[in-house]
Amino acid sequence: MLAKVYVTLKKGVHDPQGEAVRHTLVALGHKDVSGVRVGKFIEVALADKTREEAEATLKEICEKLLANTVIESYRYEIV
Repeated sequence: MLAKVYVTLKKGVHDPQGEAVRHTLVALGHKDVSGVRVGKFIEVALADKTREEAEATLKEICEKLLANTVIESYRYEIV
């Protein structure tokens, strides 16, 4: 079973990396870019789990390691 995990900064949290990317895109001529948020994408392979077990495992993995839940949100897809 494969899970795709997306981790992003919560709304209202300043994103200096996203701002640097936006600034560079504007400098490259993409003046229509008004905002960029940078996050993380992680693929997690889970062996021999039911969907319910996989979701419980993913929640634990995300909250303990992959996301800083004070400033980041996460979501996942099981494919």
